[in-house]
Amino acid sequence: MPLFDAIRRESRYLSDALRMGLGLRGVSENSRSTAADIVEGWAKKAPNAVAICFEDRLVTYAELDTWGNRYAHWAQAQGIKWGDVVALLMENRPEYIFAWLGMAKIGAVTALINTHLSGAPLAHCLRISGARHCILGRELVDAYASAQGLLEPEPQVWIHGSPPELQEPTLDPPEPDEADEPELAGALDLDAALDRTWAAPLEGKPREGMRARDKLFYIYTSGTTGNPKAANISHMRFRLLTAGFAAAAKVTPSDRIYVVLPLYHTAGGVLAVGMALHAGACIVLRRRFSASQFWSDCVKYDVTIFQYIGELCRYLLNAPITQDEREHKVRLCAGNGLRPEIWESFQQRFGIPRIFEFYGATEGNVAIMNSDGKVGSVGRLPFYLNWVFHVRLIRFDVEHEVPVRGEKGRCIECRPGEVGEAIGLIPKRSLLPIGHFEGYANAEATEKKILRDVFKNGDAWFRTGDLMRKDERGYFYFVDRIGDTFRWKGENVSTSEVAEVISVYPGVLEANVYGVEVPGAEGRAGMAALVVDTEFDLEALPDYLEAHLAPYARPLFIRLQREIETTGTFKHKKMDLVKQGFDPLEVLDLLYFADPESHAFAPLDRKLHDRLVAGEFRF
Repeated sequence: MPLFDAIRRESRYLSDALRMGLGLRGVSENSRSTAADIVEGWAKKAPNAVAICFEDRLVTYAELDTWGNRYAHWAQAQGIKWGDVVALLMENRPEYIFAWLGMAKIGAVTALINTHLSGAPLAHCLRISGARHCILGRELVDAYASAQGLLEPEPQVWIHGSPPELQEPTLDPPEPDEADEPELAGALDLDAALDRTWAAPLEGKPREGMRARDKLFYIYTSGTTGNPKAANISHMRFRLLTAGFAAAAKVTPSDRIYVVLPLYHTAGGVLAVGMALHAGACIVLRRRFSASQFWSDCVKYDVTIFQYIGELCRYLLNAPITQDEREHKVRLCAGNGLRPEIWESFQQRFGIPRIFEFYGATEGNVAIMNSDGKVGSVGRLPFYLNWVFHVRLIRFDVEHEVPVRGEKGRCIECRPGEVGEAIGLIPKRSLLPIGHFEGYANAEATEKKILRDVFKNGDAWFRTGDLMRKDERGYFYFVDRIGDTFRWKGENVSTSEVAEVISVYPGVLEANVYGVEVPGAEGRAGMAALVVDTEFDLEALPDYLEAHLAPYARPLFIRLQREIETTGTFKHKKMDLVKQGFDPLEVLDLLYFADPESHAFAPLDRKLHDRLVAGEFRF
């Protein structure tokens, strides 16, 4: 049986790899095919097929293409052209896809802005995008207003309100109409502008000369340090990801893919949406994730595939049992971060035939897929495919946070079972589309992610910033992020960025930020060890953090210390603090917990600690 099982797994792996390889035919940086061509192709081939199902709305591929035309005509009327950037700050709904599709039709770049940002972080993301126009969902007007004073120059804001009813496409633009004055100073009404815009196909050839290597999106990633970085996502990368995943998941036009993750995120906005668009399938879109409605939606909308992140799976497992959770038609779920300890219970409870776990980063060139459902593994690359997928693990000095180099100055590849940093070869030339690293909008940030002279002079490898181990059969297992960065609520949190914000709060003399594990919660929660003086006001701290940090970056715990231990080079020591966590029996300093019920930092005594450990709080 072990031999038979090994043969079966190998056969399935090779079959999946071959299918993915065939799915990537024609994908190259010099190809003329863009994301817009995919939609336009299905609009001609299957115009009446449903592209998007959102609440009570159905959008066919013909209507999706028509709405893309409207946004493209609107953009052209504003002088937006090939290569220009338009920021998109909007919660999930069909108009989100309409907007970036319209920009893609004319070769413009869409900056997908995190909807949880406000104040300085939001201003930073808008500023580095270089966008002269911003499409803003009315529900996020307050968030934008908190950043407005920090923008110079400020982009022209266009507010989109409640989704309009889809109208019969017309070749003639409607008569001009007076727009209501939006509530944000200087903003214009996008709905009114679109009502006056053509729906006919674009005249001429607005994408003539474009290649797949041209930019489609900026998608923001926290990276390992500093502010969010704008990662370059080309049309080639969009097609590479979506064609590969669609092939691996065997997506067909009859599939209905449930998208509850935010569309600004690569998982929801590129992989899930892109798989559907590539195959001519239906996107079942929800405004946001709801554990209580998840399975009833799957039943109601005949969902066959859904995209997950690890936290989503844990929330579903923690939800009460319902009849719908076993009555659905889901055949596959795809995503990353499904923890080994809940993998089998998740699959068994909800009766999901296949879990397709994978590893990858928004900007990275390392992609690994677990096609055969090996519990706990993020994917597999057998030795005989090393010449195609150049992914390696190299020894890493965790204390000094640098790769280990041998006597000749070369990096040392890890042995099976040894933990090291995952890196991916950046080819100088390649006939294959895999391996490319498109970098960031900022050249300096791009260079920091490249490791040079790794195994020979002149070679260059992308640094994932992740520690992994690989077994003898080629299965990879995620271990941890390098350095101080930790993940919370599906986002990377930079401790240096959080510490910088807290350090300027009145009364804070020194701040040391790190992540601690909370039983029952995915990732690590933020904890800040502070040295303060008499000016420090703990009661006002929650409002300050809310104004200056994204929700996922706000520390959940505060520890007040007399002094912070440092190294000989004055770097904060974190390891012992991480081990001690928030246990009042282990920590003699004053501890506080950001109680979600009172919106205040409450003293963390033994009773409150036990409630946290028992999982009484949901984060």
